[in-house]
Amino acid sequence: MTTKDEVIAMLSANDEYVSGEKISERLGISRAAINTAVKSLRAEGYDIRSSTNKGYRLSLAPDILSCGLLSRYLGTTRAKDVICLDSVDSTNNYLRKLALDGAPAGQVVIAESQTAGRGRLGRSFASPKGKGIYMSVLLRPKSVDATEVSAISAWVAVAVHNAIFRACGVRSGIKWVNDLTLGAKKLCGILTELSIESENRHIQYIIVGVGVNVNEIPEDFPEAYRDIAASLYMHTGTLCDRIRIAAEMIRALDTLAVDLPHNRQPYLDTYRQYNVTTGKDVRLISYDSESVGYAVRIDDDFGLVVRDGDGKEKTVHSGEVSVRGLYGYV
Repeated sequence: MTTKDEVIAMLSANDEYVSGEKISERLGISRAAINTAVKSLRAEGYDIRSSTNKGYRLSLAPDILSCGLLSRYLGTTRAKDVICLDSVDSTNNYLRKLALDGAPAGQVVIAESQTAGRGRLGRSFASPKGKGIYMSVLLRPKSVDATEVSAISAWVAVAVHNAIFRACGVRSGIKWVNDLTLGAKKLCGILTELSIESENRHIQYIIVGVGVNVNEIPEDFPEAYRDIAASLYMHTGTLCDRIRIAAEMIRALDTLAVDLPHNRQPYLDTYRQYNVTTGKDVRLISYDSESVGYAVRIDDDFGLVVRDGDGKEKTVHSGEVSVRGLYGYV
């Protein structure tokens, strides 16, 4: 973390004034450096009160995703492995470069906006500045074969679903395979990328990319997305704390990293409970074909069991599924 992050971390952890002497001793920096950091933070929108005899107190923080504010929920040790950017083409792209340079498991990249956010099948993901959470997390599972994490996107959907509930009390739906929904609209997109050793099929790393619509209004989305995109604000009518949601997401994905691949049942149970695909007519879209059917259930490997018009059932593990009643499919 930067000096500014460390200062704001201390101030955000205390409701009262913190003396300059205490900040200096704790962080190992001069009083002049503290004063410079406070001036810079004020310029960014932080309301920091100062008193000659008392020190500094954080009165109000702007709606900014910063490592210093995240440390209030995560602790400074965990927050040090978080990189917060103002803008980036894609958090997944940024993190991939770090992974190739040896970044540790648990490295997180968060951006206020993305200029080239990506979804599944090469689709773009709208990332308006200062509205949502655009995050990528690096996993490095040890001695895990690729086949053991084939359903990783479904696990991530459950983890983010749980994080959003803990942060703001909203239960989203889960559309197969890994979209989160509110009503008939999309709340969250997830894109996972794996690097696999060709010789033994062991995983070098997994990049988990998550985009959550938090405080957007319809006009924040491109016109083509306005009828199918939801945000937590549009659902609740209340602005949501992006810092707390981001912190809960990191915690949930940290837990997932420990659970993977063997502690599957809690994820499977939640995935089934909140799934909005089963019990619906669906359109199955692969790269070279398209068919329709009825989504019967989720199997034990997070596969979607679909019954066709002849009553035959098959299990789908990949591809795109459109669900009647969601995202404009009628």
